Amino acid sequence: MFAPHGICLLWEPGLIWLHVGSDALIAAAYFSIPIALTIFVSKRRDVEFGWIFWAFAFFIMACGLTHVMSIYTLWVPAYGLEGIVKAMTAVASVMTAAIMWPLLPKLLAIPSPAQLRETELALMEESRHRREAEDLLRHTQKMEAIGHLTGGVAHDFNNLLTIISGNLEIAEQSITNWTDTSRDRLKRVIKSAAGGAQRAVVLTQRLLAFARRQPLDPKPLNVNGLLQGMSEFFQRTLGENIDIEIVGGAGVWQVEVDPSQMEAAILNLVVNARDAMNGVGKLTIETSNAFIDEAYAQQSGIRVGQYVLISVSDNGPGMPKDVQERAFDPFFTTKEPGQGTGLGLSQVYGFVRQSDGHVKIYSEVSEGTTIKIYLPRNTRVPDYAMETNHQIIGSKGDETIMVVEDDPDVRSYIVETLEGLNYQVRTACNAAAALAEFTDDPEPFDLLLTDIVMPGMNGRLLADEMVKRLPSLKVLFMTGYSRNAIVHQGRLDPGVSLLQKPITQAALGSKIRELLDKRP
Repeated sequence: MFAPHGICLLWEPGLIWLHVGSDALIAAAYFSIPIALTIFVSKRRDVEFGWIFWAFAFFIMACGLTHVMSIYTLWVPAYGLEGIVKAMTAVASVMTAAIMWPLLPKLLAIPSPAQLRETELALMEESRHRREAEDLLRHTQKMEAIGHLTGGVAHDFNNLLTIISGNLEIAEQSITNWTDTSRDRLKRVIKSAAGGAQRAVVLTQRLLAFARRQPLDPKPLNVNGLLQGMSEFFQRTLGENIDIEIVGGAGVWQVEVDPSQMEAAILNLVVNARDAMNGVGKLTIETSNAFIDEAYAQQSGIRVGQYVLISVSDNGPGMPKDVQERAFDPFFTTKEPGQGTGLGLSQVYGFVRQSDGHVKIYSEVSEGTTIKIYLPRNTRVPDYAMETNHQIIGSKGDETIMVVEDDPDVRSYIVETLEGLNYQVRTACNAAAALAEFTDDPEPFDLLLTDIVMPGMNGRLLADEMVKRLPSLKVLFMTGYSRNAIVHQGRLDPGVSLLQKPITQAALGSKIRELLDKRP
């Protein structure tokens, strides 16, 4: 007959409770292990051989049950049930062993912590070499871009200098060998030289715009009004075979940009689209309000906030990816030699970035191209004061101008122009000479016309010193490149008047008259 297992222990309480306590602790530990394995596998689904953990959990659970049965059979002779539990444990044990041994080589192949550290160090070293290689590649690409830019500048300027110098030589010959036909010839070559000089002006302005060094004079601007005012000019530029549609969004905000540079940027996009469509197609210009979120702002390198969006779309052949990546590079063009300078889109890029905006190309081959310009919303109250257009009017006869310019040829040209406009002129070759001249002859003068970049004291410091001595003095700066003396973040300092070199007689005369006639 079956008897409880406690009989074997003579029902001695010490022995019985020793067995009960030991088996209870072992069973509790066995039951906690599958719970821990279950939590681990459920949270780390990326672990390799995860199913082994489930098999091992089943095996440990069965082992725990055998110890529970050992406690139960101390008082109840349920040895049949205990046998079944042990049989289940045996099956789980055999299955686990059968699974483990074939997997042993794979388990041994798992890297040790030391091997992982070595691998991590190797990856860090490889990453360092890769960064160095990428830096070298970027440097090479920069040098290649600089070489491409330098070559383009040299090519275009050599052509322009050939036009200017060649025609000046012909002009000199015409004057030396003066005949009845020389007058017409002289007019023709001077006109050609002036045209070459004007092309040089445009080239330098576009290069400065791309480099974001073009001094901007931003003003509050209604984009819809600007586009509507240019619509007829757009149509004449595009020709009869291109349909143009201007869709002005309702309630479009104002922006604060340089109006002339804005016009030039839009015109460049229009001309670029015309050339892409080969003179036949449809061009759409749309405006709307937009909001740049944080994700797009980080991607584009601009600020989060409200913007005015200007989209210029054409149904031309589109751009492949490699062309899109280089489209804003100066002197890069897909046109045939002589058909384009490759400066149009680079000027657009420089102007938009200098205006704290963003420009993006969206294009698919055979699907057309859309160029989107984002310009920050202007939240300042606009100044509606009307500007008056001044004609080139000379001096009233009693106005004196102090000209400070370190280049003697430029100084001579400006002095001759001003004297031709009936102004009295005082001159100096630099700031120190100007201050010394005024100290020797402290007679007040009406306007200081000074270059900005000069040896020693620059024009801005000279102007500040002169205004201390003559508080009512008007100041007009002139420069080819300001070097941040009066331009900060690409914008003229408040209250500053500037003439951008090269200076024409019309611009010089009208700007001086405008300043002298302006009320204090």
